[in-house]
Amino acid sequence: MRDVERRLLAPYLILALIAYGVFIAADDLTVVSTMLPQMIVDLEIPIPSGLDQAAWIVNAYLIAYVVTMPFMGRVSDLYGRRFVFVVSLLLFAAGSLWVPLAPNLTWLIVGRAITALGGGAMVPVAMAIIGDVFPPRRRAFAMGLLGAVDTAGWIWGPLYGALLVRYLNWRWQFYINIPASLVGAVLAYYALAGLQPHERDRRLDWAGAILLTAGLISLNVALIRSGGGANAPTSFEALVTQRRDSAPVFPLYGVAALAFGLFAWVERRVGRPLVDLALLRLRNFNLAGLVNLTTGFVLIIAMVDVPLFINVILAEDVRSAAVASGRVLSALTVSMALASVLGGWLCQRWGYRLPTLLGLVSTLGGFLLMGRSWDLGVGYGEMAAQLALVGLGFGLVISPVATAVVDSAWMEQRGVASALVILLRLMGMTVGLSALTAWGLHRFGVITRSLPPIPLTDTAAQVQRAMEVTARIIRELFLISALVTALALVPAILLRPRTLSPGQKVDEG
Repeated sequence: MRDVERRLLAPYLILALIAYGVFIAADDLTVVSTMLPQMIVDLEIPIPSGLDQAAWIVNAYLIAYVVTMPFMGRVSDLYGRRFVFVVSLLLFAAGSLWVPLAPNLTWLIVGRAITALGGGAMVPVAMAIIGDVFPPRRRAFAMGLLGAVDTAGWIWGPLYGALLVRYLNWRWQFYINIPASLVGAVLAYYALAGLQPHERDRRLDWAGAILLTAGLISLNVALIRSGGGANAPTSFEALVTQRRDSAPVFPLYGVAALAFGLFAWVERRVGRPLVDLALLRLRNFNLAGLVNLTTGFVLIIAMVDVPLFINVILAEDVRSAAVASGRVLSALTVSMALASVLGGWLCQRWGYRLPTLLGLVSTLGGFLLMGRSWDLGVGYGEMAAQLALVGLGFGLVISPVATAVVDSAWMEQRGVASALVILLRLMGMTVGLSALTAWGLHRFGVITRSLPPIPLTDTAAQVQRAMEVTARIIRELFLISALVTALALVPAILLRPRTLSPGQKVDEG
């Protein structure tokens, strides 16, 4: 009996350890959002001319976070989960030491990128570890718990950052990260000792790694310059009148397409590819990736449009807008974290398809309600209830999608497969923010040109019109999100109900 209990308990102890690392990485992903104004002041960044450069405190982190995922996921397949997880925590600690000591903005951005190299590896490697230590019948619930911890980390980040700025200063976030990461690295070194590499041949596909990195960097920079970066809109009117980045983005998209094309060509010809393209023949891998891509797309629209709506329409000043946005968005994020555990429980009992469909239908219903009711008379309570419905849907999807990918991929590619499915969600978020900006710019111009002009001296009428136009555009974006969510129902329905055995390389009928 004791041996059985030990075998049941040990995986959850490992889960607690890796969840600890995922939490501090998730916290660092969002904590800067509330610390950025104070960082701008302390670093003496000129306003408004320096705001584009300041946005790279966030953008550089996001790009490095995305780029490191597939590379470190593959390294974990070759050299072991323990090695990569410990190295990731040490990189995270090194970057956290670098940032508060940086003498200027440029070096601070470099430190943030180093921190992201560690943070970006933790979630996919943690997913792969769950696939290694949990049997299939208990894997989904563990994925749900990990998803809840990840979500809780980036819920806590903005609040934690605000508290640090209020009572200490922003540098303490990074000082605290250092001992927290080192403790995690020591614990991981001992707790993950039993996890051995799955491949004896440890040659790394450097050509594939360089080409994939070049493609991801080019694509992300292009999307950021197209409106998908940290400088999310505070009003659609400001987007129309602000200075647009004069650097062309189409060459960057071209570089990304060329790099990805060469990457696919190389991967078909090398003996030990970074990403085995046979993964693309796995039905559940592809379908789960599509669901995650669309989920990321609509998730970022919800998270950006809420503060935008409150800032322009409901709040009296910037301070009250920040407080109200945080409270209303908590309905989305808290329900998302709680539903992640529920989604894991449902997936463990009913398979991938049912909880994924329930989640998407809940998200679809929430967006439809928001697309109809978010006008000038909507109240905070109604907004929070509808966002909770959307968050419930997002949460239910997390575990089934992650479990479907880990179950379908064979052990030698489990790390990189986990990285790719998370990468798709993050890319969906970046594309979603870029699309939001482009649609807002287009619709604001179209709508305002179709309305009769208002004298510039009539300030009240100008403000009223801006509010009405903004509310209309946001409702349209919610309805577009509902349509995208409806499209995601197709791959969700096609998910196979059964899992693959470890080592099986082909998703056979």
